[in-house]
Amino acid sequence: MDSLPFHYVLSVLLTIAGLSHGAGVIPDNLLNAAVGGSVTFNTTVTPPEKPFVSVSWTFTTNGMTTNIITSTSSDTVGPGYQDRITLIRSTGSLELRNLALSDSGEYRVSIVPDGGVALTGDSRLDIYLPASNVVVTPNTTDLSEFNSSVSLSCSSSGSSLSFLWLNGSSEVSASEGVLIGDGGSTLTIVSVTRYDEGPFTCQVSNPVSNAKSDPVSLSISFGPENTNLKLSPSKEYYEEGSNISLSCSTESRPAALFHWALNEDLLSDTGPELRLNNIQMRQSGNYSCQAHNSKTLRYQTSQPSLVTVLERISGASITGSTNRPVEGNSVNLTCDAAGSVPTREWRKDGSPLNNDITLHDEGRLLSFSALKRTDSGEYSCKVSNPISSEEAKYKMDVNYGPESVKITGPSEIEVDQTLELTCSAESVPTASYIWRLNGTEILRNSAVFTKTVTGDSDSGSYTCQAMNDVTGNTSTSGIHRLSVKGKSAPSQGLSAGAIAGITIAALLVVVGVVGGVGYYMHKNGKLQSVNLFKKKSNGNTSGNGHDNITHRGDQVKSIPNV
Repeated sequence: MDSLPFHYVLSVLLTIAGLSHGAGVIPDNLLNAAVGGSVTFNTTVTPPEKPFVSVSWTFTTNGMTTNIITSTSSDTVGPGYQDRITLIRSTGSLELRNLALSDSGEYRVSIVPDGGVALTGDSRLDIYLPASNVVVTPNTTDLSEFNSSVSLSCSSSGSSLSFLWLNGSSEVSASEGVLIGDGGSTLTIVSVTRYDEGPFTCQVSNPVSNAKSDPVSLSISFGPENTNLKLSPSKEYYEEGSNISLSCSTESRPAALFHWALNEDLLSDTGPELRLNNIQMRQSGNYSCQAHNSKTLRYQTSQPSLVTVLERISGASITGSTNRPVEGNSVNLTCDAAGSVPTREWRKDGSPLNNDITLHDEGRLLSFSALKRTDSGEYSCKVSNPISSEEAKYKMDVNYGPESVKITGPSEIEVDQTLELTCSAESVPTASYIWRLNGTEILRNSAVFTKTVTGDSDSGSYTCQAMNDVTGNTSTSGIHRLSVKGKSAPSQGLSAGAIAGITIAALLVVVGVVGGVGYYMHKNGKLQSVNLFKKKSNGNTSGNGHDNITHRGDQVKSIPNV
């Protein structure tokens, strides 16, 4: 066996001696480094005024110790460390480069100062292969919610690796239905849900490196669920001829297939939209859509949506009974219109009906059991449904009478005056009249009787009979008595000679009267005036128009009437 160099033996001896006198000059007792990298073992020694007598570094692994470098008056470098180390002799620190996995082990330094006690220090160095090439591989990506399980495997280059699984940015940890095995490199999800689709990443690390895989997403089929039907426009009622669009939506992967039903009977239409153009009443009913997922093989049906189609109200009219309305009789008014689900509202002269008026047949028939004349007026019937309305009007006149027949006019009249008598009666329609004098018919079809009075033949008892052609009733007035005053006019006209004779006789009478008034009386020497005429009881004055005549005399005597 060859003898060891003296400086190596000295170094070992000083190192052994220093174990009890100067340990701890390396503060980092555990260092990590990557393959191919470098590491520096720093000491806490302050550079002395005089150089150290010696500085020595050794490496121990698997029970075997190797000299790295011993520096005294010269440097001795162990095998495999040439060009890999740098010794900082002033502090005893060592830099080690181009690291390999075999460099993992225990490192010791021994420093002998000039005239001092040996200083030593120990440190552990672990070398790691950096993590790289991280890849996540699922055993399958075609999954069905609640029916499938999946396993994800994480592979990576590197040494002493640890694994962390992420779903998006959230850490995945073992739980019920989630298993992590093979040292953390395998993630198994039992009975996947849609929330397990990822993206999943695998993060690999060791003390000197950290690497992450590309994200992996799973395709998880689910649904259909939350299937919903919408109507556009959304209304409670639709007018016949309208256009309606029905759309169906659902949560599903892959996209669901749609079928449509009316009153639970499948239609031939498919797809997420159903268009009903020019819709008719026969298309009313409950519509629903059914969603189907070809992967999950599940079905779901939407809530039913009611579509009610109505025909617009048109042709509103009111018709009366065939018999004409007569007071006391019954009559019906019928309100009709085309259209669906009609409601009717009756009014009279714009106001609600009285409670004593009866409606039948859901308001279609308005009945009067015994008409009153106050039932006359304008009746309206408003026919409506939720989409339209129309109003019809009917004028009803209640026929009644005649009654309260009376005659108005003079009860006395003179010959040659015009007689006018008026007959009136309460009657609808207006009554027709027959006039009688002393029981003999004298006029028909006139409410007014006129005649120039000729004599006593026009005197007597007048009556008026009123007749209503609709009610069939007649009524006669009370007796109106008429008295004619004065003489009857001649039956024939006078001749011209007779008229001349009468005129001449009248003139002679006048002359005689004038001559007879020249009778004077004197009294106290004064003239007195004497009234020659007396006024008649009717206020008319007869004579020649002179009021007074003057003569002398002391006395006034009465002058006989001429």
